[in-house]
Amino acid sequence: MTPTPTPTLAARDWAEIQERMLVPLYEAVYDRLEVGPGDRLLALDCGAGLALLLAAGRGAVATGVEADPARRALARERLLDVLAAPPRPPRPYDALLAFSPSPAALAAALPAVRRGGAVVLADWGPAERCTVPRVLGGGPAPRDLDALVERAGLQPDGSGRVFCPFGYADVDSAVRGLLSTGLYPVASTGSAGAACAAPFGADRAPADPALAEKELAEALHPFERPDGAVWLPNILRYVIARVA
Repeated sequence: MTPTPTPTLAARDWAEIQERMLVPLYEAVYDRLEVGPGDRLLALDCGAGLALLLAAGRGAVATGVEADPARRALARERLLDVLAAPPRPPRPYDALLAFSPSPAALAAALPAVRRGGAVVLADWGPAERCTVPRVLGGGPAPRDLDALVERAGLQPDGSGRVFCPFGYADVDSAVRGLLSTGLYPVASTGSAGAACAAPFGADRAPADPALAEKELAEALHPFERPDGAVWLPNILRYVIARVA
């Protein structure tokens, strides 16, 4: 049975189950930017910091921003440089990465990026190619990344799509992982919800934890394989822009 989520448990499930699902996106973006030694990266809503670890593995110097204290604590256990809010200028960063940021969050982080630096924004791809939002009731709708780039005064510099399947050993792991994203918020005293979502926030009314877990488990059964594993294929889209 899935434990009733708390901020600490949700953060742990994000780090141990869910975070790795985004590795194909991170690697595709780092390949596209040719991230390497000496590059300085800033990642918004970095969760427990896997994106930072991957960048560091390429020789880059990576800093994360994570508002959730539980996720931030896990990132710091990994000896990563993670802040509660975007750093103040001057502009030392060569690239900024963010999954579905709000216009306000993007605006707050942009002053930390040098002129000519890359800004990479990612979100869900076409609805018909993304299983996870459909499983969870049709939401959240992806942000219009191109409009976000234009509104921020950035210069478009390309885009791409990445096959990013979410695979789990069993239904219980899938429920725990998906609950940790905040896509399917639950309500209880001190529970996980939209406030603790790492990069997948959703504007949905909180549900009773037991009911949310039951409904989610039932919704996942059509995606269960004969060996009990759960496979949710998705296409994620990213855009690259430059700071003028």
